[in-house]
Parts: sequence; C-alpha cells; structure tokens
Amino acid sequence: MKPTNGGSIPSLPPDAATGTIGSPVLAPALEKLYCHYNSFEHIHPDPLEFVYLYDSKSDREISALIASALAYGRVRQILRSVSTVLDIMAPSPSSYLLENGPADIRNAFRSFKHRFTTGEMLSSLLAGIGKLIVEYGSLESCFLAGFSQGDRNVLPALAAFVKKVEHASGRVLPTFLPSPDGGSACKRLNLFLRWMVRSDNVDPGTWQTVPASHLIVPLDTHMHRIAAKMGLTRRKQADIRCAIEITDAFASIRPDDPVRYDFALTRFGIKPETLQMHHFFSLIKNGVEG
Repeated sequence: MKPTNGGSIPSLPPDAATGTIGSPVLAPALEKLYCHYNSFEHIHPDPLEFVYLYDSKSDREISALIASALAYGRVRQILRSVSTVLDIMAPSPSSYLLENGPADIRNAFRSFKHRFTTGEMLSSLLAGIGKLIVEYGSLESCFLAGFSQGDRNVLPALAAFVKKVEHASGRVLPTFLPSPDGGSACKRLNLFLRWMVRSDNVDPGTWQTVPASHLIVPLDTHMHRIAAKMGLTRRKQADIRCAIEITDAFASIRPDDPVRYDFALTRFGIKPETLQMHHFFSLIKNGVEG
C-alpha cells in the first residue's frame, strides 16, 4: 500500500518489461492484477480496514481521514496508532468530536505519538475536523466547497480543503497534511480521496458527488518505482507533477477511473504469498493468456 507495508517492496525483476502505456499487453495485465487483488479479503493489513468498522457516512469519512493521515511508516505501527486513536473516540468518531472541545481533545491525546506526529498535532487536526463538521455538516460538503466539475482533477479542491483544515485547526500542518500547492504528491490525502470517492469491492465510495475520473494516484516511492518500471513516467522525483503524469498514463487506459489499479499494484510486498511482482511483469513481457 501507500504505505503500509512492513518492509520495502521487493526488488523489481531485472528483466521486467518496460513497455509504454500504449503496449497492447499492459491494460490486460493490469486488469488481471485488479481481478486478483481487488477483493475485500485482501484489505488487511491496510488502514482502510478501519473505515469499515463504521456504518455512518460521518464516521467513515472522519475515520478515513485519520487513518490515511497516519498511513506512513511500518504497517504494524500504523494499525496500532490508528486503533489507539479510534479507541479513544469510540464508539463514534463524529459524536466524539461534536461532544468534546479542543481542550478535552488535547488532553485525551496528550501522550499520543506516531513517528513524527505528536499528540499536539493530532489533537489540532481533530479539533479542526470537528469545527468543519459543525460548519459544513460533513467533510464531503467542506471538500465540495472548493470543487468544480470543470477542474481537470481534484488538486484545486484538495488545496482549498487543506487550507480550510489548517484554518480550523489553528495551525499549519505541512508534514502531517501537506498541500499540492507546495509540490507534494499528497499521497495520504489522495489515498483518503480514493477511499471516499471510488466504490468497488475494496473502496467504500462514501462520497457520491466527486467523480472518480478526477482522482490522482496516491504516489509514494514504492508506486513511483513500479510506475517507472512500467514506463508510465521518466520523472526522477515522486512529487505532484510525477503523480499527475502517472495518473494521466492510467487515464489513457481508464479515463473514467485512473486510480482503478492503485490498490492492486500496491499489494506487492504486502501479499507475498499470492500473485508476485515477478509474475505481473512476466504478464507484461509475454502477454496475458486467455
């Protein structure tokens, strides 16, 4: 996943095919990978699993933002940290934020620590989310306030959303909640949007108003390496320009859903007992049978 794996993604096969996006075998190979991995049974271990603990839209979008924001580091640490936060907010994250003020939230998370994320940073974010829920009614409505169907992608709305969160939080959170305006690929925020917007056997599709065609690939160094090996980018830095380039490449296959293959591709290294990266690249090199 964008990650969450417990170690590094295995080395790419030295003889892996690096065809262009127009290669006649790439789309079938990606679809075969999607059909294999894109099922609920393959979600664990992924912070997305926490979103499915809740039934209401408000609890799902809040838990998704928390889980995606903490989705950096080793998978066990991520799952432990997200679980700690949601346990404190049980049984309903949205009710917790509406019933507790900033001082109460700060006190509850005073001792929290997840790598570079401190309890102070987390409590500021949570208090800010609570204010936005009161103001807009939902995080979806907050996001839509900066969204236009005429935009090429979600990035203008995402930048506006980050500004709203920071304003409500009373502080800038560049390492915790980066903005695409600063050049960041915004992997975790784009991961959050993938969960909220797409709807299939993996992504819950809690939001109904943002088209999947506008999503950006949640890009980190692991996805960057895989995309480069597939010939989807030649850019050396995994920044927002690279994320757009890779997204555009996927859009040439699925313009309606350019992030369709994100979950499946990021299972490499997380599900070593099933379909291997070597097998996937052999499909690209030799073609897909049947």
